[in-house]
Amino acid sequence: MPHEEPVPFWRVNIPRDQWPTSCPDFLRDISEKDKKIIGTPDEDYQVLTWEEVKELVRIDRVDKFQRRPSQLRRYRQFTHRLEKEHGSIMNFMLNVRLRWDNMTPSAAPFQDASDTKILYNDWPYGIDADIVHLVVWTKFELEDDAETGLATPESRREIEAYVQRVFGQKTKEFVWFKNWKSLKSVHAVEHFHVMLYRPDKEFVREITGGDVAMSDKCAA
Repeated sequence: MPHEEPVPFWRVNIPRDQWPTSCPDFLRDISEKDKKIIGTPDEDYQVLTWEEVKELVRIDRVDKFQRRPSQLRRYRQFTHRLEKEHGSIMNFMLNVRLRWDNMTPSAAPFQDASDTKILYNDWPYGIDADIVHLVVWTKFELEDDAETGLATPESRREIEAYVQRVFGQKTKEFVWFKNWKSLKSVHAVEHFHVMLYRPDKEFVREITGGDVAMSDKCAA
């Protein structure tokens, strides 16, 4: 049988008649981890169940959350374009997604609604379709431990109280987590993640102001 050369990672999950002749610019300087993920066929990727999501959050292994290979490719292409058009991902977040004129909080953490905004995660992880992945953005800092990069006990208490107040009355099953400092894709604007399992769609529409994730707005 003739020997077949392995398909380079930058051609995986792309129809053969659309294969690029060389590695696209947006994939040239990515990490080995991302190359491995993008080089995995979508059909070989295992979507996380709700039970698996809860366990990863419980044991604080949020580094195990990954995007579906084809979605990660789209994410890299999208952020590459953003940096060219807006100068940085932060500029895009502030001016387009958050529409915040300034980052000065109006009050103590979680005391003024104008200091927070709940949006869909633009490029969610590879999780069960019944899980809604939101991000809570804040104008105020949520303290991390300088040595570990993890949220301090005090900031965890503040986040927990907020999440219970906002989501606990309307959603039966949910988890929240704050990415380790080393895992954040947007460092300049404070945020944490909330995942809801089979939430009421009208409730989600209400708290997000009818938001639509960029991954749904952009053509595949």
